[in-house]
Amino acid sequence: MRDLLLEIGLEELPAQYVLRSEKQLAERVDAFLKEARVDFGSIEVYSTPRRLAVIVRDVAETQQDLAETLRGPAKKIAQDAEGNWSKAAQGFARGRGLTVEDLYFAEEKGVEYVFAERHEKGQETLSLLNGLEDVVRSLTFPKNMKWGTSSLRYMRPIRWLIALFGQDIIDFTIEGVKTNNVTRGHRFLSKGDVVISSPAEYVQTLESAFVMANYEMRKAEIERQIQELATKQGWTIPLDADLLEEVTNLVEWPTALFGEFDEAYLDLPEEVLITTMKEHQRYFPVYLDGTLKNYFVTVRNGNAEHLENVARGNEKVIRARLADAVFFYEEDKKTKIDDQLGRLDRIVFHEKLGTTGAKARRVTKIAQELAPLFEADLEKVSRAGAIHKFDLVSQMVYEFTELQGIMGEKYALQQGEDKEVAAAIREHYMPRFAGDASPETATGAVLALADKLDSIAAFFGIGMIPSGSQDPFALRRQAQGVVQILGDWKIDLSIDTLLSKVVELQLEAGLYEADKEQVKAQLDEFFKLRLKYRLQEQQVRYDVIDAVLTTSLTVVRLDARADAIQEFVSTDAKALIEQLSRVVNISKKGEAGDVDPSLFENDHEIALHDAIEQTAPATAEAVEMGDYKKALDLLQQLESPIMMYFEHTMVMSDDEAVRKNRLHEMNRLATTIKRVADFNALVL
Repeated sequence: MRDLLLEIGLEELPAQYVLRSEKQLAERVDAFLKEARVDFGSIEVYSTPRRLAVIVRDVAETQQDLAETLRGPAKKIAQDAEGNWSKAAQGFARGRGLTVEDLYFAEEKGVEYVFAERHEKGQETLSLLNGLEDVVRSLTFPKNMKWGTSSLRYMRPIRWLIALFGQDIIDFTIEGVKTNNVTRGHRFLSKGDVVISSPAEYVQTLESAFVMANYEMRKAEIERQIQELATKQGWTIPLDADLLEEVTNLVEWPTALFGEFDEAYLDLPEEVLITTMKEHQRYFPVYLDGTLKNYFVTVRNGNAEHLENVARGNEKVIRARLADAVFFYEEDKKTKIDDQLGRLDRIVFHEKLGTTGAKARRVTKIAQELAPLFEADLEKVSRAGAIHKFDLVSQMVYEFTELQGIMGEKYALQQGEDKEVAAAIREHYMPRFAGDASPETATGAVLALADKLDSIAAFFGIGMIPSGSQDPFALRRQAQGVVQILGDWKIDLSIDTLLSKVVELQLEAGLYEADKEQVKAQLDEFFKLRLKYRLQEQQVRYDVIDAVLTTSLTVVRLDARADAIQEFVSTDAKALIEQLSRVVNISKKGEAGDVDPSLFENDHEIALHDAIEQTAPATAEAVEMGDYKKALDLLQQLESPIMMYFEHTMVMSDDEAVRKNRLHEMNRLATTIKRVADFNALVL
């Protein structure tokens, strides 16, 4: 056995794509070796901004021998009446490198087929590994580019390739770059090319060239250095996970350092300072006793030499950034909210959907209708709806788009707006991402719901529906936000009803021309998938999800229904489920109608009829109240009457009147059962 090393050297990769590309490379190499029938041990992954690499441990010297039984056409097709081989049989043999002399007949499931045994001795692994060229070429990225005269589209230009099996170089060339055993160290600290003598020495050799190839080791080193700085200075330095990942993928040899900025800049809102540091400069903010301080921590891609010069350079950059922020902040404070609203009509929301000002007015109308559901103050909702987008025309948000809503709340408070109205400006964007909280205020929840519903319905109205991975307007995220808000606020109103109101309002406003029913059907299917995703996140069984997603329900009722059915199927409910499913299935053979007790022929028909009389109204009432556990308890009372009924009663009687009457009974009972769940969907 030998180790295998594959390294792709590139121009600097975007930090957000490094880890997913590293993972993809490992998956492609794993699949390649398995398909080639080459045994191996573990796969180790490595990545930096300039390289993606895998080391495969204990790769077998030769591939496994192949021994397989091949089945061909049936005998009646393979031979004619005289026993001559047909073209189908000859083609079967030829296509597998065999002759008709290698064929034989055997029976399978009562039919005779042509069979053949194929044996192939395993080749030396080294002779197969140039197939790694296809692995490298097959990598896919969110964004690709071409360079020079290259025909290959890749994330970044390939600058070098290492492919080693033990000490042997695996020979292939991609766009003029030929494989060898030479890599490159740190762009500035390493002197000359770096020779990798074997895969086992890859990590150590790169470290001697100032490259820490293992992401987790690099990340841990950054955390250690930052914690060391924090301890030495007496600071608290929160390590934002996303920022830490990004910084780790920006450097090959990390060295943490700190700088400072003028204390006067602390007069800016804390969110502005943090956004400037994190989003624009990739700095870690510094706190002391819970208060943000005028220091920052950054990570250099290099060693500890001349850190004071590096710190001064970073201080100069952030000073300019913060000076701009002060200017924007002071200018924004000079303008009145109502004076800025007119400017929203000059901002295009979408070329087919009009301006942001027009959207804000639509959202306000929707919010006013929704306000009673949340017991929200109509006056506050109306004011929040009128101004909730005003900060989009502020200079601060124009420069720092991440602060939309946040700055709106601050400016609104400064100008004397009600606290809940101001909070709604920030909260109407919530939840911003998966795992984010729903709005806390009723006004914010109403506005968030209205804004998201308007956007989703509008884009569906003009035919811009998410497909596959394409969702440029984040409609899936917004729809999930709608579902979350309705669930968190326990709003007992179906999404179907909400969508109908929104689509009608948009059509009345002449926002688009579309078939209302078609748009509604598309929206219903779209939200059904969001509801399904919600239940999956709650660890609801897949068959239970199918059983409860049968009708248009409120999110609150759907959650209750799923909880009840999930608990129900975990008990010894198999017999009851079978009986309920049997009723539903046989009911499909007839139509609904009145039941005539005078046509009953045995006591078990009477017993079931009486049981239905007692339980059906109570079950319907329990479902109406959203008490699905009670509804299931009531259905359990029917288990014995249903079982005895089927044992002693033939539903499909020869007497037409009796048969129809019994099917009417089955339909009546099936209606009650289906109110609770689709029991046929449950997997026993």
